[in-house]
Amino acid sequence: MNMPDPQAFAATWMTQFSNPTAWQGWIPALATPNGAVQVGAANPLAGVFKDVGVTLSQGRLDALRQDYLQKAGRLWQDFMSGKTPEIHDKRFTSSEWTASPFSAFTAASYLLNGEFMLALADAVEAGPRERQKIRFTVQQMVDAMSPANFFATNPEVQAKLIETKGESLTKGLQNMLADMQKGRLSQSDESAFEVGVNVGTAPGHVVYENELFQLIQYSPTTPNVRAVPLLMIPPCINKFYILDLQPENSLVRYVVGQGNTVFMVSWRNPDKSMGNLNWDDYVERGAIEAIDVACGISGQDKVHVFGFCVGGTIAATALSVLAARDRQPAASLSLLTTLLDFSDTGVLEVFIDETQVAQREQKLAKGGIMPGGDLATTFSALRPNDLVWNYVQQNYLKGKAPPAFDLLYWNADSTNLPGPMFCWYLRNTYLEDKLKQPGALTVCGVPVDLGRIDAPVFIYGSKEDHIVPWQAAFASMTLLNPKKAKANRFVLGASGHIAGVINPASKNKRSHWVNEKRDHNEKSEKKGGKSGRTGPLTAEDWFAGAEERKGSWWPEWARFLQENGGAEVPAPGQPGNAQYLPSEPAPGRYVKVRAERA
Repeated sequence: MNMPDPQAFAATWMTQFSNPTAWQGWIPALATPNGAVQVGAANPLAGVFKDVGVTLSQGRLDALRQDYLQKAGRLWQDFMSGKTPEIHDKRFTSSEWTASPFSAFTAASYLLNGEFMLALADAVEAGPRERQKIRFTVQQMVDAMSPANFFATNPEVQAKLIETKGESLTKGLQNMLADMQKGRLSQSDESAFEVGVNVGTAPGHVVYENELFQLIQYSPTTPNVRAVPLLMIPPCINKFYILDLQPENSLVRYVVGQGNTVFMVSWRNPDKSMGNLNWDDYVERGAIEAIDVACGISGQDKVHVFGFCVGGTIAATALSVLAARDRQPAASLSLLTTLLDFSDTGVLEVFIDETQVAQREQKLAKGGIMPGGDLATTFSALRPNDLVWNYVQQNYLKGKAPPAFDLLYWNADSTNLPGPMFCWYLRNTYLEDKLKQPGALTVCGVPVDLGRIDAPVFIYGSKEDHIVPWQAAFASMTLLNPKKAKANRFVLGASGHIAGVINPASKNKRSHWVNEKRDHNEKSEKKGGKSGRTGPLTAEDWFAGAEERKGSWWPEWARFLQENGGAEVPAPGQPGNAQYLPSEPAPGRYVKVRAERA
């Protein structure tokens, strides 16, 4: 099934959907009297249902139809009597939507029709994966057809046009034309930021580089540091400076300030010359080489290994490879919003099936580049109202310039991936979920067994993460360090995949959950005064006994590093050493290379 592309849809929405209210006419034709989904040009769900060959039960369809007709009847009666309907949706909260009965009715009828379409999607007789795909596709359609997305049905936009005497429309068209030249929606004022100037500014030096990455060593800010250094491996599908945004939001500056010698992998943004690199390259010539260099510069035989998102998947794979070679270089392993067990990949599952993976393999497995823009579009599709249609409304319809926002500037700074590496990752993790199975995969010539990694583990999940569900992040607790499970820690933070991670301790925002009273990998039940083991601790068990604490989770991690960091030693006076000489100031040149348009 082909998933809709919300950004491409947004680029053509002006001309292709000039009559947004026409979609409401689709609702009565959604099903035939016998309960089978109607397939026809007038039905927007036809292709979705036809692809997977599903039907609705007659009883379920009758119940949905009856509920819809009752609610639609009441809505129509309220409209005819002049009663303004109540609307509980942030897209329609401005006073302009309720000032006009027609606008209020338009919004309310849209929400009712959308509710009905989603209820139909939820009611189909299909497996969980197929049902999720159907619901995702229907949700994309529903979100796209919001009356807030069209000039003709958005009273805020109309009021803005009158207020500005047409200037908002002129500016909106200018914004749209500029975005068409860039090939993407603008989510931030990109002229307000420059890597190395006001984002990615933590002081340090590049002390090593190869074809895949530069290694940055950050300058110490404390007179003494703990002996064991910290190596940070960020995701290769984004730039590392998400961990070093503006100074007040920089996780790098925080851990340096806690008395750690910090190294950072800065992945190169692949071009066509790197189109044949594979997963083994990212593990061997990436993570393992970075571990060796960090150990060589620090003079230590162990380092704290940190991985964020897919960077954590690479880091854990690398440590498993080294364990198979009888090496244990990790003093600890910290994984942030990372998947090792891919049995629950959340909404991303709609993009992963045999057909879609095979199509990618046919195109890229033997060489080529997966464009960063395609990945960005995929992630935007997961939250289209926030990451697509909000900017259509603000930038194009209202003619506003997007605000300066460092996180969204970073979000638009896409990175490519080598095709073979990307295809291996899709098939062996997301599709076939082999990474968690001891010996199921061979990487760098040795079998992968995550359970052989001998190091205490710190795992972080974000409660509202739509990319790595926190329960899936928690599943790593049963895979790692099984012989010393009580040394492992899990912390749950508020918010999502990125905002939950970048939650500075100094701002005391949000909250996090910890559970220090129970074994981290096993649950127990007391019977007759004795404790009986009942198997692995589930995420739900963990949360049931967890304590919510106000503020950032960063101090929890800092304490974990301190507990496993060894003695204090004088901070290094110079970056690198005689073998690894500093070559350029941080953030280095690799991070400044932007992905070329496909």
